[in-house]
Amino acid sequence: MNESELKQILDILINLPTETEWVEFKEASNNYDFNKLGSYFSALSNEANLKNQKCGWLIFGVKDKPRKIVGTKYRENQVDLNNLKHEVAKHTSNRITFEDIHELTTPQGRVVMFQIPPAINSVPTSWKGHFYGRDGESLGALNLQEIEWIRSQGIQEDWSAKTCEHASFDDLDGSALLFARNQFKQKSPDLSNEIDDWDDPTFLNKAKVTISGEITNAALLLLGKPEVASFLSPSIAQITWILKDQNNIEQDYAHFGLPFILTVDQLFDKIRNLTIRELPSGTLFPKEIKQYDPWVIRETLHNCIAHQDYKQASRINVVEEPSMLTFTNVGQFLPGSVEEMIKSNAPPEKYRNPFLSHAMVNLNMIDTIGSGIRRMFNLQRERFFPLPDYQLNDKNKVIVRIFGKVLDEKYTNLLIKKSDLDLSTVIALDKVQKQQPLEEEEFKKLKSQKLIEGRRPNIFVSAKIAAITGDKATYIKHRAFDKEHYKNLVKSYLQQFDEAKRSDLDTLLLDKISETRTTKQKKDFVTNLLQEMKNEGIICVNGTTRWATWSLSK
Repeated sequence: MNESELKQILDILINLPTETEWVEFKEASNNYDFNKLGSYFSALSNEANLKNQKCGWLIFGVKDKPRKIVGTKYRENQVDLNNLKHEVAKHTSNRITFEDIHELTTPQGRVVMFQIPPAINSVPTSWKGHFYGRDGESLGALNLQEIEWIRSQGIQEDWSAKTCEHASFDDLDGSALLFARNQFKQKSPDLSNEIDDWDDPTFLNKAKVTISGEITNAALLLLGKPEVASFLSPSIAQITWILKDQNNIEQDYAHFGLPFILTVDQLFDKIRNLTIRELPSGTLFPKEIKQYDPWVIRETLHNCIAHQDYKQASRINVVEEPSMLTFTNVGQFLPGSVEEMIKSNAPPEKYRNPFLSHAMVNLNMIDTIGSGIRRMFNLQRERFFPLPDYQLNDKNKVIVRIFGKVLDEKYTNLLIKKSDLDLSTVIALDKVQKQQPLEEEEFKKLKSQKLIEGRRPNIFVSAKIAAITGDKATYIKHRAFDKEHYKNLVKSYLQQFDEAKRSDLDTLLLDKISETRTTKQKKDFVTNLLQEMKNEGIICVNGTTRWATWSLSK
């Protein structure tokens, strides 16, 4: 990496939330305990694996609270610094060591950036025989569940393919079997003339829902009678729907059990898919549109069923709020990144429940060619609604939010008027409207097209988009004026009223400063502005307490 790339990475890391478990900042002004460094190497490597990160980072020369560069003299000799790779490798599992050690010279001082590889699949990274991890900002032992998560990455037993010795074909629901046959005909039209001649065992073997005539966990999940759910114990075969109002107060709920192939439509009937009539003015929206596309809801719910970790004995949840649906299933998102999955437009390399997933494909419930999520995004885009929001921060849970209203009218107008934007650009812009962090490549892409302005994390719509959408007023509110503009405001005020207290000047300036700044940042800006004007001899201060007043210099 060159110096410019390192500076960009450092800027991104400094602006990450404080509880980010795969990044750690240390002042290390002169030296740092070697064993402590090794413990952090183990922890950051393991957390990078669990968080699906390409690497972890240990940064020397940056104070953590508040985060700012203070400089470090740690191993200033280049040979000593490079020797650290060999020294660390002697005490880690599989002799794993730093991917690289970067030195960066900044105006505030020298920074050392240790790039740490994620733990190898199925092998947690140890330091002197101990496995370390992070709990928020705290360093400690990697818990047993996390150790097992990493170890299970190499070999994973397919729970859904297990056969249930107590179950028989009499335990399958007749209506579910009939529905499954019709779905199989749609998926395999070339066999439609033969299917009616098959008995149930033949059909289910052909559809790969059973194995050699034996009932599998997948068969019970999709086709089992409600009363045989106990055969799957301790796993829970249940989907819960919860209705909440605008104050997040629960209004209603319902539990849905076996057979899941019919449950999806039963739950769909519960969702209040209202017709929206109040839409952005001057758009190409139809006069009426449903809040949610039925295919998107069913695809999301089918994905929850296919990828749920049933061994954790948890239910699937669907929470309905006035303008949003939230779907939750337990189990890590195995593909790692939604963006990468959409970009590749190919099936994931591995499934949590491969037998169940293949059965659902044969019964026309999901698609294995990798286009399901991509189609969800495109359908939301065509409706000019926010894209599905995948939250993968919890290493043991997948949360998907489907929005049933426009979040930001200027982006809606943009999609209508600029239909030539590619999907990756739309996804990145959708993150901006949701105030979510951008990946480095996304940031560069939007910046190069002049679609965004500002500095991370305070990014906002650019003048180019404002001109397209007619949202120039919002752009002016977010834009930073030239410093001379604010100085002239102060001078005009003092010429008119002779003097001003600090509170007067705050009232004058704060609401005119870019809305991308926090209140504290705005006040700091005013403080620095007044100090600069004083140093330039433009204004002077009378008094030293909070009652001090400012006036023009004579």
